[in-house]
Amino acid sequence: MKKNLYHGPSRKGPRITAIGGGTGLSTMLRGLKQYTDNLTAIVTVADDGGGSGVLRQELGMLPPGDVRNCLEALANVEPLMSELLHYRFTEGSLKGQSFGNLFLAALNGISGGRFDEAVSRMSQVLAITGRVLPVTNGNVQLEAEFENGTRVLGESKIFYCKKREDCRIRQVRLLPERPTALGPALDAIQEADMLILGPGSLYTSIIPNLLVDGIAQAVASTHAMKIYVGNVMTQEGETEGYTCSDHIRAIFQHSLPGLFSLCLVNDADFPAEVLARYAKEGAEPLAVDADECAGLGVEVVSRPISVVRDGHIRHDPDKLARALLELHARQRVRVAGLGRYHVE
Repeated sequence: MKKNLYHGPSRKGPRITAIGGGTGLSTMLRGLKQYTDNLTAIVTVADDGGGSGVLRQELGMLPPGDVRNCLEALANVEPLMSELLHYRFTEGSLKGQSFGNLFLAALNGISGGRFDEAVSRMSQVLAITGRVLPVTNGNVQLEAEFENGTRVLGESKIFYCKKREDCRIRQVRLLPERPTALGPALDAIQEADMLILGPGSLYTSIIPNLLVDGIAQAVASTHAMKIYVGNVMTQEGETEGYTCSDHIRAIFQHSLPGLFSLCLVNDADFPAEVLARYAKEGAEPLAVDADECAGLGVEVVSRPISVVRDGHIRHDPDKLARALLELHARQRVRVAGLGRYHVE
């Protein structure tokens, strides 16, 4: 049942468009779908590792993994179907491959290789709340350039190259550059009441979307409330040592300055033993340098939006969703003097 955070004739909730990829985006969607039916997820298609990479190489299709995660997060199906989608084969040539990926691959085949059409068909089968859209139908690869001039092609290779070179990523680019954005994705950005970037891997889940032709410009021009959800922890092999302002600066450098003016970060504490384990991997809680962020034109808002599950630090879907709706309500009060949404 949807939580009663919306007061209006349709009772469907605010129009929210979220841009990203990886597990961070799907985690957030699980929370948001409890508060609104008007959800659109715009998902990166630059992945080339794991099961997605195998299907991409063998079938010539776009990588299904990140899209599949979002579809599963928004699905309204019986528990058995959900279990089936999550199932991973344990033996043979399909070892490690998920049934959900194969399902989407089959739909891509009967859709004539139109990945967006395959995603639409799977959305119907799963009766999802809202929409999931690949950011482009273009067959793109991600290239990273490091501060020492080293370059590496392939999203899955960036982690290992960064560990080897031991320096920061200077920039990432898509090849071919500036692929055509999916039309409905541009429309969803323009029509949104609230537009969310992240949470997710900075260089491999969030920024690649902004390198697709027209996406950053659409984000800049929309009248929606725009907010970046900062990661809870820095990421080994990608953002070790980064502060909150480092993340924001990288996004602006790859898109447009002032792309958003609000950033939501976590302020919940974690057990020392959990942090010690993360520290061994070079990860630590994101340092929030609010003054530096303000210098970039971004207001930072802190909320306890994370949780420790099975020893891992993650965003909490419901706490994150409620914090986002609260910020949207605050923005409406600022602009209109009276908001339609309230947080109970």
